[in-house]
Amino acid sequence: MTDVSVKYGSPPVQADAATLKKVALASFIGNFIEWFDYASYAYLATILATVFFPEISPSAGLLATFAVFALSFIIRPIGGIVWGHYGDIIGRKLALSLSIIIMASATFLIAFLPGYDRIGVWAAVLLLLLRLIQGFSASGEYAGAAAFLVEYAPHRKRGLFASIVPASTAAGLLFGSLLVTGMHQFLSAEQMHSYGWRLPFLLALPLGYIGRYIRIHLEDSPKFRALEKLEKVAHAPISLLLSKHKRSLIIAIGVTMLNAVGFYTILTYMPTYMSVQLHVSEAESFLSTTIALVAYIFFIFLMGTLSDRFGRKTMLIAASVVFVVVSVPLFSLLGTAGFIGIILIQIAFGFMLTMNDGTLPCFLAEIFPTNVRYSGFALSFNLANAIFGGTAPFVATWLIQVSGNKLAPAWYLVAAAIIALVAMVASKETSHEPLPD
Repeated sequence: MTDVSVKYGSPPVQADAATLKKVALASFIGNFIEWFDYASYAYLATILATVFFPEISPSAGLLATFAVFALSFIIRPIGGIVWGHYGDIIGRKLALSLSIIIMASATFLIAFLPGYDRIGVWAAVLLLLLRLIQGFSASGEYAGAAAFLVEYAPHRKRGLFASIVPASTAAGLLFGSLLVTGMHQFLSAEQMHSYGWRLPFLLALPLGYIGRYIRIHLEDSPKFRALEKLEKVAHAPISLLLSKHKRSLIIAIGVTMLNAVGFYTILTYMPTYMSVQLHVSEAESFLSTTIALVAYIFFIFLMGTLSDRFGRKTMLIAASVVFVVVSVPLFSLLGTAGFIGIILIQIAFGFMLTMNDGTLPCFLAEIFPTNVRYSGFALSFNLANAIFGGTAPFVATWLIQVSGNKLAPAWYLVAAAIIALVAMVASKETSHEPLPD
């Protein structure tokens, strides 16, 4: 039996190993589905550009495709407020069970969208609408799953348990990369453009119902149940968050900026960057990304464990410093490295990012008290991702076009790392204290 302490004057709540495994599995599957859906869109960007924006130049079509990707993030702060509100009032379990079905349904419908050749500009409009629904539902997933895990986790293993969330994110990207790589190998270009791009989106609905089934059969977290029992649930968590926890919110947004820019630049934009800017074949660019993602998942759990030992602040500051120092040199090597070199560089970038990504979910859950934890995490994480994450592929592509410098994405990473570093210097260590109530 693993002790999960609750500090509201109630006796400790016991979560056995079987319950912890179910909680971990439910959190993993839900987040996996979300990011598999996002990976499918990003990795198929060059094909989607010709399906939905064929009347403009290839570079403009790619920009338009990434613009739709970025626009879906605009709604995420709104979704973060809505899901955070309900997650802090009705519970983490019910909010997560509903968000996963909305996400899976919207993704499934993308598979049935007609292209530009059938309905003209309305094809792009419908794509954007479904992407907005995806963004709304996804905004509650990452934060809710992390809060759920941290509130169940043993005190000295919160970092390890929270790292399940970014690991499932990477696993979703890995599955998407594997699937798209296989499709490029076995389907012709004509088949990919006619029906192949639809196949990944068809998987979303059955996976979504599997995730919901597991979640709905779990109890809510011990922390939230204790809050309910003592009738201490916040009736207006966002108002309480903005009035009492503004400093924590600002720090959370700042440190998440590196995570947002780094994640979407390194793990979703990189295959497009290599194929378009460096003229690496699509098959090789996806294969190198796939190999790097396998290493990334291993590194995530390592960094979560190290954050339990050395502290969240230490790990997050180290991540920012490393990005400032080596981002530009690594990007410059991509243009001259062979295939093996590209793989090693991507693995190095992945290692750097996991120092942040493997630590961040636990840090964001620990700096907010239980009654506003879901809201604080969801708002800060989604606001940073809406402004800096979802726009990263678009900004990277635009910076290269206006500057003529292929290293522009690296300098964007450096700027994000400097902001995250300032935010972490202003924060305090959270790993050695009980979860704030």
